[in-house]
Amino acid sequence: MASLTSQTSKKVRNGGSSKDSPSGRNSTSGQTVKFARRTSSGRYVSLSREDLDMSGEISGDYMNYTVHIPPTPDNQPMDSSVAVKAEEQYVSNSLFTGGFNSVTRAHLMDKVIESEVTHPQMAGAKGSSCSMPACDGKAMKDERGADIVPCECRFKICRDCYLDAQKENGLCPGCKEPYKVGDYDDEVPNFSNGALPLPAPKGNNMSMMKRGQNGEFDHNRWLFETNGTYGYGNAFWPQDDIYGDGGDEGFKGGIPDNSDKPWKPLSRILPIPQAIISPYRMLIAVRGIVLAFFLHWRLVHPNPDAMWLWAMSVTCELWFGFSWILDQIPKLCPINRSTDLVALRDKFDMPSPSNPTGRSDLPGVDVFVSTADPEKEPPLVTANTILSILAVDYPVEKLACYISDDGGALLSFEAMAEAASFADLWVPFCRKHNIEPRNPESYFALKVDPTKNKSRSDFVKDRRKIKREYDEFKVRINGLPDSIRRRSDAFNAREEMKMLKHMRESAADPTEPLKVIKATWMADGTHWPGTWAVPSSEHAKGDHSGILQVMLKPPSGDPLLGSADDDKIIDFTDVDIRLPLFVYMSREKRPGYDHNKKAGAMNALVRASAILSNGPFMLNLDCDHYIYNCKAVREGMCFMMDRGGENICYIQFPQRFEGIDPSDRYANHNTVFFDGNMRALDGVQGPVYVGTGTMFRRFALYGFDPPNPNKTPQNNSTEMHALSPTDFDSTLDVNLLPKRFGNSTMLAESIPIAEFQGRPLADHPSVSYGRPPGALRIPRDPLDATTVAEAVSVISCWYEDKTEWGERVGWIYGSVTEDVVTGYRMHNRGWHSVYCITKRDAFRGSAPINLTDRLHQVLRWATGSVEIFFSRNNAFLASRRLKFLQRLAYLNVGIYPFTSVFLIVYTFLPALSLLSGHFIVKTLNIVFLVYLLIITICLIGLAILEVKWSGIGLEEWWRNEQFWLISGTSAHLAAVVQGLLKVMAGIEISFTLTTKSSSDDDEDIYADLYVVKWTSLMIPPIVIAMINIIAIVIAFLRQIYSTVPQWSKFIGGAFFSFWVLAHLYPFAKGLMGRRGKTPTILFVWSGLIAITLSLLWISISPPGNDASATVGGTGFQFP
Repeated sequence: MASLTSQTSKKVRNGGSSKDSPSGRNSTSGQTVKFARRTSSGRYVSLSREDLDMSGEISGDYMNYTVHIPPTPDNQPMDSSVAVKAEEQYVSNSLFTGGFNSVTRAHLMDKVIESEVTHPQMAGAKGSSCSMPACDGKAMKDERGADIVPCECRFKICRDCYLDAQKENGLCPGCKEPYKVGDYDDEVPNFSNGALPLPAPKGNNMSMMKRGQNGEFDHNRWLFETNGTYGYGNAFWPQDDIYGDGGDEGFKGGIPDNSDKPWKPLSRILPIPQAIISPYRMLIAVRGIVLAFFLHWRLVHPNPDAMWLWAMSVTCELWFGFSWILDQIPKLCPINRSTDLVALRDKFDMPSPSNPTGRSDLPGVDVFVSTADPEKEPPLVTANTILSILAVDYPVEKLACYISDDGGALLSFEAMAEAASFADLWVPFCRKHNIEPRNPESYFALKVDPTKNKSRSDFVKDRRKIKREYDEFKVRINGLPDSIRRRSDAFNAREEMKMLKHMRESAADPTEPLKVIKATWMADGTHWPGTWAVPSSEHAKGDHSGILQVMLKPPSGDPLLGSADDDKIIDFTDVDIRLPLFVYMSREKRPGYDHNKKAGAMNALVRASAILSNGPFMLNLDCDHYIYNCKAVREGMCFMMDRGGENICYIQFPQRFEGIDPSDRYANHNTVFFDGNMRALDGVQGPVYVGTGTMFRRFALYGFDPPNPNKTPQNNSTEMHALSPTDFDSTLDVNLLPKRFGNSTMLAESIPIAEFQGRPLADHPSVSYGRPPGALRIPRDPLDATTVAEAVSVISCWYEDKTEWGERVGWIYGSVTEDVVTGYRMHNRGWHSVYCITKRDAFRGSAPINLTDRLHQVLRWATGSVEIFFSRNNAFLASRRLKFLQRLAYLNVGIYPFTSVFLIVYTFLPALSLLSGHFIVKTLNIVFLVYLLIITICLIGLAILEVKWSGIGLEEWWRNEQFWLISGTSAHLAAVVQGLLKVMAGIEISFTLTTKSSSDDDEDIYADLYVVKWTSLMIPPIVIAMINIIAIVIAFLRQIYSTVPQWSKFIGGAFFSFWVLAHLYPFAKGLMGRRGKTPTILFVWSGLIAITLSLLWISISPPGNDASATVGGTGFQFP
């Protein structure tokens, strides 16, 4: 057990600079290691080097011994091939912890979960035991899980014993012969430069006459003409139609030379047909002009009989006109986009004379998944999301998956370990049979024929086996809470027995109560360093150390094909069985620190991933949003790697949801926003960031401006090497890097590398800022303990102190809608974003279909918008780099909640008009009706045309209009009140659930739709509905019993009241539940409020005598 000090992470590493090696980490020397041992109670005891061989309990005094062994003539480094593999195995089998004022420790875990682990990339994988006496370690393994034997005598040895043998005398403990450095030949030769060390063929061949200019034989041309396939790691020749789907577009054999092919764009802009967009723009102009004349007419023609009614209505109408402009004008330039995945494959993934091995030249992608509470976010859902990511169709060596567990729960940790173990079968199964979707829960729930488009004869058998394995996997996941509880109870009982025994032996007072800490225990019998089920000091949700576990170590650079000899239940012959890098992370949390919720967790992921994999692009997903289209990452890469891609800060994918009721009662699909507003913004400066399903450019998230060829130095070395951060930000002094990014040297060194790797290829004259082809074919450096220790250091709670994380760098703090603010900051610096709508949905997730949950979701969004309006992120304060239409869109983001104030007044106006006997205008003259008719016709025409160019349905548009009024009179109003109280008085108000009644039908997937949960947000819409209903009834009876009925005023008021009630219809259905199980308190309170307000209004402003009538000659007057 070795614990690594965080000081080593601050040292500058040796080796080539980032300009010399733009794709790899620099080598490490002078590593400082502290040795320690973890006792059975979970306590760490530091050991000296001589104490490592001692047994028994060690006294509580800590003895530190620093080991620093420089290379000397009698201390030569071990065989590099064995050393690298041993170090990788050590890193993947260790749980790293650390944080504030604590030493970073690596706890070697032979057992991560209670079930058996088979994949060699995973921590705790089964293997042979070390042959050294009194050593229970595991023998070193290669990427296939085979034992690494560094000596010809085949003596199996673990990593630590091998290190000791090398440092002591260099002799093999088995045969007592010296280890021969370089004898281990399991390393694959590096053919990244494209030249293969093959001998020239003998015999008469025409190619023998075609040599290079230096007189040497041209191996690449010889391979091309002879279709040579020999040699270990040599070029391979794909079979016909290996990449196609049975059609004519498959690969037809032979290595294509991309230099002979015409340049093809990876993406295209598809403009909206003029027959749709031209009338749409014309109607916007006509409606705007008519609206201006109408408002002018309303201002100059007041109603002297009800000036108060006229003033309120005109004020609301002026605001609605302003709000309509903010919402409608940014929709003037909608566009569609398409991608060319074939061109992307040909450019980056196909073998060529310069790339005979066919290694991918695509940049790396780090995928982030965040979770916080396994009780609210089921681990099975998160595990399925992880499985869909690990099985994505992208080069395995270029993909890395990170899970952030902000709750630090052992349940989440073991669920992720189970998911990594099940991926050993699921991922190769998806690759073998081209499975879609690659979320097992969604795949097995499909109601279609699973054998459709499947050509392999063993598909049905394989599917049956994998279904059985998945069912067992779900049983293990769902049984984890009980398993952890029983295990912890057993170990805690053991500790209690030990303490009782110790008390009896020490003759302590038996009446003294035992003080046994109720710890949570891991599968290997040690304390979990995160949150315990029974919170304790340094083991609570807001107080635990940072945790980092490499669940799946980085894969090898070349494909690792399965064989019939593998110990698998499914035959994966000729299927790549590698898995992407998978890392579990839980950042350190301590009392007294502001951890900034999800934004802080995402920034911790950014820093840790920069140290471990440093993918130039990052895809963030919520734990319930899985990859529905396995080619989604490639679709996004078509924009990033295309001409002009260097100016794109992120690719936003639309959010699609499952489990929504067929009628979409509360507009959960939100298609008007995702298919309308976002598509329109794509034609301006790009869509806003909506929190999930987004592929970021890492360099843009670091707070830098987009590259400007006029200011950035351009020379021959610009496209060959990474630039320094000061080349992009002239105000950034290299000495001020710690102030912006923190004091991690490795993090600072990774910035220019990520920028260089994120450039598109410089294969076209218009690409003024690119990288040379082939620069990213070099395999990724393996992980070592120092690198992982540095990653633990950057997720500590103190790392962001006195830095610009959350202010300029990464996700921005200070708002519950950190996603919108983060996207706004990028656009404000001049970056562009792209909206990527794929034919097959890229991602799918879940959304709340319950009325109360939906209102609280909208409340959170609206509260964030109010915070944005009162902050420096208000678009009024934006720079000139933000385009005008984009500025209007961001203004609307901050202003739209305030429309609720005017909306709730306007929804009461019809009732007030009916009760008072007056209307918003003096008389319903022809001018008012003509204006109203033209505005209504324009509204209908705009809705039809918007439906045409956005592809949404009229019913979806109407559902959106209904929920706009429901949320505007409830959640948006509450957000304005909450935001104003927070800004002006610093008072925090939370609208929480108080009661809940659930449906009896547990098998109905839409059962939650009928659940009624009490919340104060329901009161305003209920009051509005009841007052309008009462007003209609009172006004109708008044006209019946009136001697001079004024039906025109009644019809005007009744029309608008019905308009309000029609919009509130879904809300009323939600209150009814399935069987009318609405809490009685809702009707009692709302009825009392409605009746009180009605009577109060009648008593204050009784109707005139001309509007009254007597009944039967008595003095009774109907109100």
